[in-house]
Amino acid sequence: METLSLNPAKTLNPYLPKTLYLNSPLLHSTFRPQLISPCPCNLQIHTLCTKRALRFTIACKLKTSQDGGIKNKDKNVSKKIMLSEVSPPPLVEEGGGDAGNGEASGRPSRGGGVVGLVKRFPRRVVTVLSNLGLAIGEMSVIAGLMALGTFIEQGEAPDFYFQKYSEDNPVLGFFTWRWILTLGFDHMFSSPVFLGMLILLAMSLMACTYTTQIPIVKVARRWTFLPSTEAIRKQEFSDSLPRASVKDLGVILMGAGYEVFLKGPSLYAFKGLAGRFAPIGVHLAMLLIMAGGTYSALGSFKGSVTVPQGLNFVMGDVLGPNGFLSRPTEAFNTEVHVNKFYMDYYDSGEVSQFHTDLSLFDLNGKEVLRKTISVNDPLRFGGITIYQTDWSISALQVLKDGEGPFNLAMAPLQLNGGDKKLFGTFLPVNDPDSTEVKGISMLARDLQSVVLYDQQGKFAGVRRPNSKLPIDIDGKRIEIVDAIGSSGLNLKTDPGVPIVYAGFGALMITTSISFLSHAQIWALQDGTTLFIGGKTNRAKAEFLEEVNRLLDRVPEIVESSPSKQSNSAIG
Repeated sequence: METLSLNPAKTLNPYLPKTLYLNSPLLHSTFRPQLISPCPCNLQIHTLCTKRALRFTIACKLKTSQDGGIKNKDKNVSKKIMLSEVSPPPLVEEGGGDAGNGEASGRPSRGGGVVGLVKRFPRRVVTVLSNLGLAIGEMSVIAGLMALGTFIEQGEAPDFYFQKYSEDNPVLGFFTWRWILTLGFDHMFSSPVFLGMLILLAMSLMACTYTTQIPIVKVARRWTFLPSTEAIRKQEFSDSLPRASVKDLGVILMGAGYEVFLKGPSLYAFKGLAGRFAPIGVHLAMLLIMAGGTYSALGSFKGSVTVPQGLNFVMGDVLGPNGFLSRPTEAFNTEVHVNKFYMDYYDSGEVSQFHTDLSLFDLNGKEVLRKTISVNDPLRFGGITIYQTDWSISALQVLKDGEGPFNLAMAPLQLNGGDKKLFGTFLPVNDPDSTEVKGISMLARDLQSVVLYDQQGKFAGVRRPNSKLPIDIDGKRIEIVDAIGSSGLNLKTDPGVPIVYAGFGALMITTSISFLSHAQIWALQDGTTLFIGGKTNRAKAEFLEEVNRLLDRVPEIVESSPSKQSNSAIG
């Protein structure tokens, strides 16, 4: 037998003899161990690996050479190799620069710990995000921000917030315009704080779905037969029928809507598996709602305009983008014409409703749509919605001494308290070359009537537009021909609305499905005795009543008496 030159090293394990690793020029890179009995060893390796030391023999064919390079092809060298849980030192290659070191590098490198931490970090983040308390806190913060958004006026000019939320009189002692403008609460639903909370809640929903709901569904879909009566008795509900057949039970369960599986004496049945999928659908529906809301906040257009009766405007000139996802469409080139504006009144004279007759024209001047809108009855065209939101009086048409008509612009007047509107105008009647401006004042609260005052500010009378009834004031005959109203319109595009509606529809459906109980029933035939067990995730009392009703319907096995058997044999 060929003698090998072995390099002794420190013994790392008492089970290993002095020959821990080979450092011989007789070994080549073609080292191919062959197991003496491969089949038994392969089957038992998994269980043997947990022991401290393993012993088995491997026959190795080693290519050897002597001084002059003579090859010995016919000799086999048999060695006994022991495996230990302690890793051996690295094999030192021939000619290696560190051949004389001889120390085993059993310690992990520093980079391994960092890499392991990086790999574990996403799992820890997912675990934190899937926490139920965190999700409830996120939803509470979002609800609070939405309530705050209804309290704070949205979309106003900075001067409005400077005056209403001044630092001289802060709300709750600390809340001023600085909070509103710095955090973007003047456009709450597109502010970074609100959108950030939506993103965080979406991440929590996805983490919960990944770590909790999907595993629950996977487990629910795995069905197995219980092999023993003891396992059946451990279920939430268990019972036994002394004379019953598992096949009869299977037929009855199928009639009750269960999916039934039979294998020999064992039975497994379930129903309501959709109830396990429903929570995933609820999470997806909530994600859809938040995605639609975010898309609306970052991809919509908004604008408002007050247009006198008889004038036009182009939609694209009014609409302004709200975010970086906003994209104009062909409908932005549509021209809107205000055909007529009028109001309805209560018996007391207060305004009850106001209407605007609108016509839409394309680039070729062709009318593509005409509709009369009012409050809560908007016009929709090409993804753009036009709302009736306000009104005003733009001008009075007046005849003076039969001359005219003159269009006198009406201006809104500031009232002390109250939300009622008042508009006024002035008709000069003195000499144009005079330095003193004198004239007739006219006031109107709506389009029904106009109050007139003389040059000294004394009440002169009331006239209705289109009444053709003149009034003499300071030697001038005045007739109110018409009061021209202006329509206050809000234009808006909301591309996320269909997504939000779809999300709410899916949320209602999946929430209803989630109330379905996932019920499971096992049964095992032991002789003539049938053992039954079951469980459900909700409605446990109803499940117990249902199972009892079903078991009452299982027919009893009746054995034939000896007399009947003899009679049948004689017959």
